[in-house]
Amino acid sequence: MHIIRVLSVTLLLAVLLAGCASTPEAVSQNETVPKPLLVDPKLPPLPVGAQPVNGIAAIVNDDIITFREVLREAQPVILEAQKKGLVDDKARHELRVTVRDRLIEKLLTDQKVKELGIRIGDDEIRQAIDDVRRQNNDMSQSQLEAALKAQGFTMAQYEAQLREQLERLRLVSMEVRAKVHVSDKEAEEYYQTHREKYAEDELFKARHIFIRVDEKAPPEEIRQAMQKALAVLHEARQGKDFAALAREYSDDPAAKTDGGDLGTFKRGEMLADLEKAILPLKPGEVGELVATPSGLHIVKLDERTSGAYKPFEAVKADIRELLYRQRQDERFTAWMKELRAKASIIIKDGSGLI
Repeated sequence: MHIIRVLSVTLLLAVLLAGCASTPEAVSQNETVPKPLLVDPKLPPLPVGAQPVNGIAAIVNDDIITFREVLREAQPVILEAQKKGLVDDKARHELRVTVRDRLIEKLLTDQKVKELGIRIGDDEIRQAIDDVRRQNNDMSQSQLEAALKAQGFTMAQYEAQLREQLERLRLVSMEVRAKVHVSDKEAEEYYQTHREKYAEDELFKARHIFIRVDEKAPPEEIRQAMQKALAVLHEARQGKDFAALAREYSDDPAAKTDGGDLGTFKRGEMLADLEKAILPLKPGEVGELVATPSGLHIVKLDERTSGAYKPFEAVKADIRELLYRQRQDERFTAWMKELRAKASIIIKDGSGLI
């Protein structure tokens, strides 16, 4: 049976249920087709040993939030924290209080949707359902209905859920997204202030001469290989052409044609022992003899290219997105603070959340 991908609440619910306002996917897509996520439509059971509580946890204008709602919504959060060993009685209570506050914010947004008369049309719901079907391997309508039934949904309930989610997204788009702007000038100012973030990696071009000898070889064989390597190292440091020495003495077959060329590499891309010997060198210098399990290496640094800065035009879009997200977070926080300040919110005795 398929697991249906239900449309997420994207920017709004990600903010309200996760406690932050940064959801980049939501700001880059058409507001009527948010990115879908896997969800379970069934509420989790009450915590083990908990008694059903029907008391009021909070009154938000003319609506209420019950302790039972808070306990149910908090349970997945608590279970996740328990997996990490982060929950004692105090922490459990704090998590439930946090969930209560998020439910208050969710209720405030729902009330604002009604106040502004925001409605999602049937055509938009059909478009959203088509998107869900496409992202579930192009399932048919009958397959969708069967999968929904297996998860406890009727099609009417599913459409109602989508409508609510999209209405909240439309509200946040109006109140947050539409009021955030980042200019090219602001992006360039950020680039100039944080140029170190946009430096290219330093590049190294090197060569080596390889003298093969197994570390488990007889002592005499190791001694002979060492003598050969030291003699070649001496010649290289006396200024003899390194590529010519590699072609003559290296046991690396490729050296016969490429003169021991190791190519161009960044930090972390070269064999660690060789890189350690190469990094301290200046162009033209020959390093110390390097011993590896397969043999001895003589290394020379040919070129060292300092990391240049990426041009502003190449990173402008990334910077604008970064600044946009930051300002979106700030705007959302301010907007939610305004909603709370204008609302009548009464928090009831929290003993029901223990």
